[in-house]
Amino acid sequence: MLADPKLRRLAVLYLVLDVVCVGAGMGLPIFCIVLGLPVGWRMVSALRLEARPLADSLAALLRGAALTSAVTLVLMAALWATALPWLFKPPAEIARFGIPLLLFEPRASLIGWLALMVVISPALQLLTTLLGGHLGLLRAARRTPGSARPDTPSGGAAV
Repeated sequence: MLADPKLRRLAVLYLVLDVVCVGAGMGLPIFCIVLGLPVGWRMVSALRLEARPLADSLAALLRGAALTSAVTLVLMAALWATALPWLFKPPAEIARFGIPLLLFEPRASLIGWLALMVVISPALQLLTTLLGGHLGLLRAARRTPGSARPDTPSGGAAV
C-alpha cells in the first residue's frame, strides 16, 4: 500500500499532523477527531477511490480510516499509560490529578477518563474519517458523467 512515494509522504505528513494535534489538545484528542474529516476527504483522491468499484472503494476507505485511528490509539495509549499507576493510589490523590470527576468517585472517573481518551476518541476519529471519505466519494460521484439524477431532464439538480 505504501509502495508509492506519494502515499509514503502523505503517511509521514499524517503522522506529523496527528502528533501535532495530540500536542495542541494537550493530550485531549479533539483535534485528532476533527483531523479525520480532511484526512478522509483527501484519502479518496490519494488512493484513487473514485475510480474503483464502490465496494472496493468503501473497503479501502474503511482500512485507511482504521489505520489512521490505530495511529491515534497508539499515541493516546502511550500518552495516558503514565496515568495507570494513579489507579492504585488513594482516592484523594486521584481527585487532585486534574481530570473531571464526572462519575462522582475519583477512581471510577479516572477509569472513565482513560477509556474516553484511549478507546472512544480514536473510535470517534474513525467515524469522522469515514464521514470525510464518504463525502469525498459523494463529491467524486457527482462530478463523473452519467451520475446525474435520472429524474431531472437536464441531468442537473432539481429546482
